[in-house]
Amino acid sequence: MNGVHDLGGMHGLGPIDIEQDEPVFHHEWERRVFGMFLPVFATGAFNIDEFRHAIERMGPKYLATSYYEHWLAAFETLLVEKGVISADEFAARRVALAGGMN
Repeated sequence: MNGVHDLGGMHGLGPIDIEQDEPVFHHEWERRVFGMFLPVFATGAFNIDEFRHAIERMGPKYLATSYYEHWLAAFETLLVEKGVISADEFAARRVALAGGMN
């Protein structure tokens, strides 16, 4: 079954834009999300297949978001689903951090 994330090898999507001297992280918040992976993963709340599946379940939002936004969405999805944190706690934290992750 193909989902919105299964774009590899498809024709008609336009050229691939390769950024010269592309940095590892375009924004500081991306570095922070990358740094979150190991400690969050180490809690045992989810495995790598669940992480990938959470990204695949993003639906059309997947196409409008960046690589590390996919990771962040997966963290939120899985940690809420597993009862580690509530959706309300995430929402409150998001408000508290608004503007701080650029």
